[in-house]
Amino acid sequence: MHADLPRLSREAPTMPKAGIVHLGLGAFFRAHGAIYIEEAMKASGGDWGIIGVSLQSPRMRDQLAPQAFVYTAQELGPEGETLRKVEVIRDVLVAREDPDAVLQALANPDVRIVTLTVTEKGYCHDPATGALNTSHPDIRSDLEDELPVSAPVYLVRALQRRKAAGVPPFTVLTCDNLPDNGRLVKGIVLAFAKLLDPELAAWIEDEGRFPATMVDRIVPATKPEDIDALASSTGQLDLAPVLHEPFRQWVVEDDFVPAYGAAARPDFGAVGVELVENVTAHEHMKLRMLNGAHSSLAYLGYLAGHETIADTVADPVFATYVKGLWRNEILPSFKAPDGVDMEAYADALFGRFANPAIRHRTWQIAMDGSQKLPQRLLGTLCDNVASGRSCARLVTAVAAWMIYVGGTDLNGKDIDVQDLLAARFKSLSSSAGTSAEKVSALLGVADVFDAELAEQLQTHLVGAYDRLVAQGVRQTLGEIG
Repeated sequence: MHADLPRLSREAPTMPKAGIVHLGLGAFFRAHGAIYIEEAMKASGGDWGIIGVSLQSPRMRDQLAPQAFVYTAQELGPEGETLRKVEVIRDVLVAREDPDAVLQALANPDVRIVTLTVTEKGYCHDPATGALNTSHPDIRSDLEDELPVSAPVYLVRALQRRKAAGVPPFTVLTCDNLPDNGRLVKGIVLAFAKLLDPELAAWIEDEGRFPATMVDRIVPATKPEDIDALASSTGQLDLAPVLHEPFRQWVVEDDFVPAYGAAARPDFGAVGVELVENVTAHEHMKLRMLNGAHSSLAYLGYLAGHETIADTVADPVFATYVKGLWRNEILPSFKAPDGVDMEAYADALFGRFANPAIRHRTWQIAMDGSQKLPQRLLGTLCDNVASGRSCARLVTAVAAWMIYVGGTDLNGKDIDVQDLLAARFKSLSSSAGTSAEKVSALLGVADVFDAELAEQLQTHLVGAYDRLVAQGVRQTLGEIG
């Protein structure tokens, strides 16, 4: 539609040297971490240009390369939009096309940090235990070939090259929504490294650093109509813009590779990144309050016919539900970070969910539930059960997920379930007769459910499943209050 318009182009006369490689260059990092890093360079200098890596598809490279890897970040506030041009990315590599080029970039001594947003499924681990899944097809391939397929093994093989060359390791800074994400990724990396070379694993453990982080910004998927609207308003064609809400937060454990001294990281503190000793309390707050509520609203909202989260919480029944979920079931399950007013945090979250400019689809948030449920919902459920607290809202959300992954909504329409285990879930659900059998079959998936918790939840989940099927979502939630 706008092919005749000039492409977006770079304004900065020179680019900083690359100091960061980012694995999994999607919309979230470009709307969050990349902006912080660019701002930190503007505030305090340093060569922190980013080389992005697409692990599978060339789409992002092909969209960004004709516009010199520059893109627009479009802030969507309730009262209007704000545009900024982001120029921190130097290049995008495609791992499936040239894995050795990715390893060369990771092994470059100028690279001091590797950031990741590969989503939960990209770590090739068992979500229920956090351990490396050695039966994962990518890991099996990586055990046989020096050119990797999986993100964790790219890290290991690059660190192996750096050790051989006498170069210090890079800091691994994951930005994915995983509990204790730094320690989880460290465990996965060390587990594979030990399979290759115990001395390599010992070097990584002694010299490397894997700080945990908490990231927060709502970034809906960019649609073709968003690209068209931006082109009409700016007179330039940008095929890779990102849309995001005004709010942002990045909490990082200040533990970077000491061999680099003061040059180990950008000046994050100058641009509002919270540098802390331990990020666990912030992780629990965000994973349970935001992500847990998001997933609950996604499955229940989708089954109720709501397209977006904003549409969902505009429904009074859902507004009451999510506020009760926070107050009665999530807030009592964890210790808040020091100095954080959790009631004010919950109020602010509701305002973010309700922002009509953010069209965050329930279907999008519902993706990959098998990887997300353990940390977003099941951990909270486990703590509530152990403490004897009622958790009807969380149980109802898990029951909604069970209906959703069965592949048919409450009106008999097919659901396009996007999940690594989608075929398995559908088979388990469709081959079971009664709701109790469906629930039992899904609870038996050890990749998702701990056996003890599954046994404790069985009866409650069957009841919630039956209520959702018999009377629909809105009446079920209305009865919970």
